Amino acid sequence: MSDVAYFGIRHHGPGSADSLVQALRDLQPVAVLIEGPSDASALLPLLARAEMQPPVALLCYPEDDPAATSFWPFAEFSPEYQAAVWAVENKAALRFIDLPSSARFAPATDSADKTDEAEAEPKDEADEDGEIASHRDPIGTLAEAAGYEDGESWWADIIEQNPQPGPIFAAIADAMTTLRDGEGAIAPFEAKREAHMRLEIAAARKEFDGPIAVVCGAWHVPALQAAHTQKNDQALIKGIARRKSTMTWAPWTGPRLALGYGYGAGVVAPGWCKHLWRTRGRRDAATLWLAMIAAVLRTKGHLVSTASLIEAERLARTLAAIRERPKPGFEELRDAAIAALFNGEAVLWTLVEAELLLGADVGEIPPDTPLAPLIEDLQRNQKAARLKPEALERELSVDLRSESGLFRSTLLHRLNVLGVQWGRLADAGRSRGTFREKWTLAWEPEYAVRLVENLIYGPTIEKAANGRLIQMLGAAASLDTLAALVQSAITADLSEASSAGLAALEARAAHSSECLEMLASVPPLADIIRYGEARKTETNRLSGLLERLIVEGAIALPYAVRDLDEQAATTLVGAVRKADAAIRLVEPGEDVLVAWRNGLTGVLEGQCSTALLAGCAAHLLYEAGQLSAEDAAGLLGRRLSPGTPVAQAAGFFEGFFSTAGQRLIYDEGLRGAVDAWLKSLDEDAFIAHLPLLRRVFSNLDSMERRRLIEAVLGRTARLPAGLTPAPDGGEGWRRHLEKLGPLLAGGV
Repeated sequence: MSDVAYFGIRHHGPGSADSLVQALRDLQPVAVLIEGPSDASALLPLLARAEMQPPVALLCYPEDDPAATSFWPFAEFSPEYQAAVWAVENKAALRFIDLPSSARFAPATDSADKTDEAEAEPKDEADEDGEIASHRDPIGTLAEAAGYEDGESWWADIIEQNPQPGPIFAAIADAMTTLRDGEGAIAPFEAKREAHMRLEIAAARKEFDGPIAVVCGAWHVPALQAAHTQKNDQALIKGIARRKSTMTWAPWTGPRLALGYGYGAGVVAPGWCKHLWRTRGRRDAATLWLAMIAAVLRTKGHLVSTASLIEAERLARTLAAIRERPKPGFEELRDAAIAALFNGEAVLWTLVEAELLLGADVGEIPPDTPLAPLIEDLQRNQKAARLKPEALERELSVDLRSESGLFRSTLLHRLNVLGVQWGRLADAGRSRGTFREKWTLAWEPEYAVRLVENLIYGPTIEKAANGRLIQMLGAAASLDTLAALVQSAITADLSEASSAGLAALEARAAHSSECLEMLASVPPLADIIRYGEARKTETNRLSGLLERLIVEGAIALPYAVRDLDEQAATTLVGAVRKADAAIRLVEPGEDVLVAWRNGLTGVLEGQCSTALLAGCAAHLLYEAGQLSAEDAAGLLGRRLSPGTPVAQAAGFFEGFFSTAGQRLIYDEGLRGAVDAWLKSLDEDAFIAHLPLLRRVFSNLDSMERRRLIEAVLGRTARLPAGLTPAPDGGEGWRRHLEKLGPLLAGGV
């Protein structure tokens, strides 16, 4: 019977990985058994393929519930990854030995007791697949006993960066045995996992002739070494429910290996761990890390001298000696960099923190890896679009007039339909209004899960997006929601969803009498019609529908604005303004424009119209040339007269000027009417309406505010006592502006 060597490691620990590789070379095992789902053993050898570029994750999901996906991430510096690569290169048998993934998906009464299968030491937080780790922190306990403040620093000194670690794995096993002796009974699910692993080890001992290596989380070593009868272990796992599951590899990202991103078995700084792995055995690791910091700073426009780098390295080594650490660690290098490279300004560290500590790595998997169909189709599309997923944000500008630009845009829009927001429009309000789109791209690992979840709609990105949109169209509760979905379908070039959406939109429009719905549906339809040429969209069918919605909305508008409360009035004002902008965009026929202006006139003249809407209607008619400057000034004079209740006057003022404050700079008649109203207010009323004035004038930039003050006061206006006017404004004028400017900008 073969001898078994147990190697208790810390997941994603570069020091553990280095020590493990050395131990495997010494042992030369004929079989390597790794903690992980046993039903995924066939996929393990793929880790050693040259095309497999970590970080990657084993993705497992039940076929009847793809949303219940579990991940087992692997980084370049993960001990399990290095063990798998060593086994393949040295022709050793390679297997996972933990409970199969299907057992984790099955409903169980003890699910609350499950522990994180990727944890070297259980912690009190949820892991990637949503299971709850136990409350023990053995590494923290050992660190406290050794006089360290936290487990991270202790593990780094003793395991990750110790230049003379000695018999590390034996020492870890002894420490964990001592800790577990004081723990009492373990959680039921954890006991089943360890029983399953013991049975797999026993089977391997019978099968292989030669040494066997077991690589597992350090916490499990004592339990796997302990004497247990196979009968008891078999009884313990008997009756575990199973669900048919599917497994594959998926790209992962460096940032998602971090503890701060919700991954229970992660590390504080994946970028630092990668650096430790790649510089293992080198004496200049600290120097190279500081050089990386300097390189990032230089790309961001900061000057970093060689002398400063030398000083930072000296300081880091001195700090390590003072803190009695074997060599400069991450904390020493960070503190030294802040002092010598950042001139003591710790806030500048945030400029390099994400790039250095989290990294921008996105893994790659071999093209012949068996994948979920949607993930496979995404990779084909990414290759065709020449878009490589990256973890950190980057900008992408596409020209819709080119085939490549249109293809990229269509792909990103289809993915957004599926909830995979790899790309976000940098300015969604204006990007659709040109032949160019600006995107911000950032890949997240959970997008693979969302693609798996969307398999129910189809096996390709296009089919799944069509299917999902058609379902959303069926569930749409309002006309404006339907219009937005139709816009998404056309933008993403989804013909089936577009046809279904247009039919649904026409049917809903024929029966809708809700003014807000009709007006809110105008902007998305107008965007499609106005810019359909960029996407080669057929817009004839939409044009008639849009004109009908505009006319019917205009007819309903005077009745919809009556006696509204503040929230309803604000919502409707926003819809009216957006609809008006969309109507001007598409330039409909004269009969449609007349109908719309008649609707606005009905709002302005209605006795029961809410003041905010009446002011808005007046402004839109004024901008359209239907209300002359003289008539507008007279209207404001009446609406803001002392006989008008202050609340109604304020509402009309806000409705008229909330997006047109700059008109007061140029139009003396409007300015005079407003000035007269403000002078008529008593002190309490004026103070109460300052927030309203600030809202209106907040849309003006500093130069516009200055010009408005000049227009109101004039260069020769009376200044505060003691100040003398000057031809160019002078000091007195500047001091006057200092008092008035904050009032208009919203200050105190």
